[in-house]
Amino acid sequence: MASGDYIKLKEDLHEDTRTDSGIESLKSISSTKDDQSMNTVRNSASECSAVKDKFINTEERLDSDYDSSVDSLSEIVEALNFCTNPEEHESVQEENQLTTITEDGDTILHLAVIHEDEDLACHLIHLFPKEVLDIQNNLYQTPLHLATYLSLPLLVQSLVKKGASLEAQDQDGNTPLHVACQQGLIDCAAELTRNISNSKLAPVLEAQNWRGLTCLHLATLNQHHRLIKLLMKKGADLNVQEGTSGKTALHLAVELHDITAVTLLLTKAANVDAAMFNGCTPLHLAVGRQDTTIAILLCRSGADKMLRNMEDETALDLADGNDDILALFPFDDIQISGRSVEVQF
Repeated sequence: MASGDYIKLKEDLHEDTRTDSGIESLKSISSTKDDQSMNTVRNSASECSAVKDKFINTEERLDSDYDSSVDSLSEIVEALNFCTNPEEHESVQEENQLTTITEDGDTILHLAVIHEDEDLACHLIHLFPKEVLDIQNNLYQTPLHLATYLSLPLLVQSLVKKGASLEAQDQDGNTPLHVACQQGLIDCAAELTRNISNSKLAPVLEAQNWRGLTCLHLATLNQHHRLIKLLMKKGADLNVQEGTSGKTALHLAVELHDITAVTLLLTKAANVDAAMFNGCTPLHLAVGRQDTTIAILLCRSGADKMLRNMEDETALDLADGNDDILALFPFDDIQISGRSVEVQF
């Protein structure tokens, strides 16, 4: 996704007030350095004060119009002169000139990502400590969220290698992996999960956004089959229920008439009889939607045809005269405790 699309979306979103951007966590960094470094910072600070004023001006924000001014970003970098004098890197970091935030809560790293300046962003990632990488803007987005949203896998890789948080959630409760799964960004998702231990990745795979959806739910809802495969390979729980109605990924795939996703999930032993909060199984949904193909597929995978939902309905009760579906329910079967017993004549 191009930065212009992100910019338009960000301008349309309601911006929540955020008083703690995470920048306060950097105070401890400056207190541990020696006086000589601080003197160097003070000397360099006066040279970039004008640019800093421009960066934080509340009347004319640097990022108030994101299609403006990559030049403005370059001016800040040039004035700070952080890349021409390696000996002053820690001093500049110490003064937090580079971590000054805009009215939108963006650091210069956020801005570099937004403007898709990968060279600058990679240098900042190398320069900054982890605490800076995880600062969230007013939309609760970290630079990793933005790099993922804008489909910049190189920056995603750099941020992950430096230890950027995989669990940070934006204002919608989405982690960067949620964003990748929603947008179908397989390259970014691969970088977000590459060489990550199961113990570190598990909380991300289990995390639900504010709509109660995990990464697997989002990949299934958006029919991103390659991402479904990736998440299954990484150990995602196939039977986790979304938070509003208790649907599993299999329920969602059935609702979408997505035979490919249904097959993928059943192949990896998703629970064919998982019940929603109202008691409906995937077979209830398939029959209720008159989807004969998926109903047959579920039955071949061992779906229990006689399970009842909270309305005391079996899947057969929802067949509504569909002969092809009714053929799945032989009338010469005796049902004992919901299980068919073959009758011999």
